[in-house]
Order: sequence, then structure tokens, then C-alpha cells
Amino acid sequence: MKRLLTGLVLLTAAFSLQAQEIADSLAGADSLKQVVIPWEQQVRLQLDSLIANSTLLETTQLGLMVWDLDADSALYYHNHRQRMRPASTMKLMTAITALDLYRGNHPFTTELRSRGQLVGHTLCGDLVCVGGMDPAFDNGDMKVLVDRVRSAGIDTIRGRIVADKSMKDDLLLGEGWCWDDDNPCLSALLVSRKDNFTERLTRELQSAGIVLVDTIINKNSLPTGEGWGGASLTHSFDQILTRMMKQSDNLYAECMFYHNALAQARPATQKNARTAVRRLIQKLGYDPAQYYVADGSGLSLYNYVSPELMVSALRYAWRDDVIRQHLQPSLPLAGVDGTLKDRMQKSPAYRNVQAKTGTLTSISSLAGYCTAANGHHLAFCIINQGVVRAKDGKGFQDKVCTILCDE
Repeated sequence: MKRLLTGLVLLTAAFSLQAQEIADSLAGADSLKQVVIPWEQQVRLQLDSLIANSTLLETTQLGLMVWDLDADSALYYHNHRQRMRPASTMKLMTAITALDLYRGNHPFTTELRSRGQLVGHTLCGDLVCVGGMDPAFDNGDMKVLVDRVRSAGIDTIRGRIVADKSMKDDLLLGEGWCWDDDNPCLSALLVSRKDNFTERLTRELQSAGIVLVDTIINKNSLPTGEGWGGASLTHSFDQILTRMMKQSDNLYAECMFYHNALAQARPATQKNARTAVRRLIQKLGYDPAQYYVADGSGLSLYNYVSPELMVSALRYAWRDDVIRQHLQPSLPLAGVDGTLKDRMQKSPAYRNVQAKTGTLTSISSLAGYCTAANGHHLAFCIINQGVVRAKDGKGFQDKVCTILCDE
């Protein structure tokens, strides 16, 4: 027993001496950075200190994960498996799913088709507006389509202006959206973000001097003559992706969400859009049943993911050259553009962090990529939940990014 007690005393003394040596070295340094310790440990110590001394975390929840993409290992995590609301960082899941499905080569198209024939300068039959759920189609695009009708030599239309919205289901709102929020209209046929395409087209045709005769032509006895091939206008995948990510545009995200569903079936439905994301989750090695995908934009209060899942999606995107070359340039650049334009301007994270922001009532989040002081590329996800003021969450996230990027 006496030997045992003596051993314990010596062991305790050894630990105390080691602790004192560390304390002495820290006491002589102005900051943790001046202590000669490995970079990885330095980052962990600073993040530990940030979390331990943050008054914000006394009343809110934090989920955080950082992954070293070059070492292919976790650098830091805190509540990384907690299911939390992602807010607009949900757009990352939508974008990576779309890039995985379409490889960045998928058009968003609005078309005009005819159900009749062109007799002289008269289109005898209906003019059908086929919606492709293109969020970028605006008034200028409408003028372009009308000019193409005129260029075909058409000065009279004997028939109806018909809206074809069969591309998707008839739901105009997402699951779990707040009634008093600024919600986008989920129509398959949009012009300047509104669901009044046929009315706008009718006015534009008349303004261009095209006569509209509301006469229904008997389909079984159409006049003979040369048919009209129609007209279309397309926006590219990257045009939609860039605005969706840089400006955090909810309509653009929801349109991409529904286009993901097109890979499953037609018409596109919310259920099939969710299935597309769930298949990505399964592909990443996780059980989709452990999370909930409600929409593509992050507007819904029903979305639940984890920082670990988000980082896994970012890792997957980084390893895939095609996904990476489309996704990375679309992300806001700290202190430069998009929703990060006014953040981190006077820190090592300036022009370094490329990440998607997220802001919702009580939620502030940030997820993306940065380059560390040792040259390693990092993927990270930070979710602050329960914050009353979004700027508090943003301030915390900026401090995390500064630590990750600092020398």
C-alpha cells in the first residue's frame, strides 16, 4: 500500500510539473500562436478557447465541423452530429445534388409552341407557353420571344394563348414556409418571378402590333399551310447556380430543387425533389431517415441536417472535379461579393473563405471552403441556432474563419 501511495504521489508530481512547464511557456507568450506547437493543435486550442469564452453560447446552440481536405481527416468538431436547421446553407445540398445529376449541363427553358399552322402571316391555332420553371426569365426575355414571333412573319394569331405548366405539380409554396415570409412563387411558368405569363405575353404581342383573334380552330379541319416551329429562350445551369448561391436567391434554389426532381419523373413534385437529395445523402454514406429535407432553399423550418452531413457533401463536391469547378466559383467570396461582401474584410479570411451563408429566424449559418495558413484546403460548417440577432451568429462565424485562415 505504501509503494502504491508513493507511486501516485510521484505520478501526480510529474503531471503537475508538466502542466507548470506548459503554463510557464504560455505565460511568456503574447498569444497561443507564439508557442511552438503543431498547426493543427494550435487551431484546436484557439477554437476551444473561442467556444469556452463565448457569451453567445451560454444561451444558444452551436454545431461545428472542420475537415482538412488535404489530410482527409477531421480537424475540429463540436456537436457535429446534432440535427439542426441549416437555413440557406441548405442550398448547398440542392446545388451538389443538381451537379451530381446533371454535371452542370442542364438548361432552364421557356418555350412558345403552336398547335396550328402558319397560313400566310396568320398562325391558325393556339399559341402554347410551355413552362420550364426558369427563374431568370424576365421582361426582356419576353420581348425577345415576341420578336421571334414577328420574325417568323406572324402578324395575326387566330386562337388562344395557352399556359402549359405540366412540368411540375401545382403547389405554389414549399412545405413548412411561414405564411408571413417573402415566399417565392413556385410556378412552372414565370416572368419576372411572377405567375402571370400569359397575360404579360398577350400585352406584349399586342404592343408589337400582332393581332389576336380569340377563335378556337377545329383541330380536325386546320387550314393547310406551312407550320411554325415555335421559339424558345434558355438560361444555362451556371447562370441559375451563380445567382442562387451568390445572392442566396430562394426562387432560384427552389427551381433547381424541382429540376432535380425531373431526373426522377415528370411531372416534377416536391416528393421527388426530396428523393433526389435523400439519394445524395445515402450516397454520402448516411441514413436519409435521420435527416429531413423539406425544400431546396432552406426557407422551411422543417429542414434538419447536421454539420457533419454538410461537410460530407462539401468533401464529396471537392473530390469531384466537375462538381467542384461549377460549385466553388458560385460561392460568395469573403469581403468581395454576394452575401459575404461586407464580411471579414479586415481579416486573414478576406478573399479566402468561399462559403454559403444562411439566415433564418433564430438561425445563422455558414458552410464552405477556405485555405489554412499551412496551405491545406478546409471544408467547414458552422450552425448557430437559437440566436436572437443574426449579427451575433455572423460575428462568431467570422471569428472561426479568422482562426482557420490566420498564420
